[in-house]
Amino acid sequence: MSLSNVELSLDGNAGKVDILHDISLDVTAGETLGLVGPSGSGKSSLLMLMGGLEQATAGTITALGEDLTAISEDGLARFRRHNMGVVFQSFHLIPTMTALENVATPLELAGVPDAFDRAAAELDAVGLGNRADHYPGQMSGGEQQRVALARASAPRPRILLADEPTGNLDATNGVIIIDLLFDLRDRHGATLIMVTHSADLAARCDRVITLNDGRIA
Repeated sequence: MSLSNVELSLDGNAGKVDILHDISLDVTAGETLGLVGPSGSGKSSLLMLMGGLEQATAGTITALGEDLTAISEDGLARFRRHNMGVVFQSFHLIPTMTALENVATPLELAGVPDAFDRAAAELDAVGLGNRADHYPGQMSGGEQQRVALARASAPRPRILLADEPTGNLDATNGVIIIDLLFDLRDRHGATLIMVTHSADLAARCDRVITLNDGRIA
């Protein structure tokens, strides 16, 4: 993945707000990159741009040979579906679906013929095979994040993005999620890019980028 002179501005109540300034960055295939910095420094915004979940105001973002700044919203959705897995701090599970259905649904949308078999295997891989029929409301925060990891991993993404994956968890569950995240990376040979406040998690990355006031420090 390559970012060149990327800028991001958003419209706020008081007018335009500049979020990111002149970000240029290359991420090697298979690399694990940590994004750190104080709150409000632009880490999550940068991750959203890299995932095509937010559009840059200026500059170019290239991933797997595709210019993400030149693709339509539908094109970006298809690109993510086939190439990216995203894990958020707040799980984003569908409350009316079981764990198995939450993991299988993106696979079905991508046209995977064995969606439910693969989803079951991914739940087994995160230690939740026995919770497949449970709904998010019946699960702890740590279990919900493991379902989210299984969902992100199930399409076997080439790029895995994680935004504060341990932010809503206690220390014990945080360690479990970190180990699972790196295991998923290794199983699929994915490039892993994550935002974190955790020094322990940052220490396990191949490289760490610090942001400050929307700039690479």
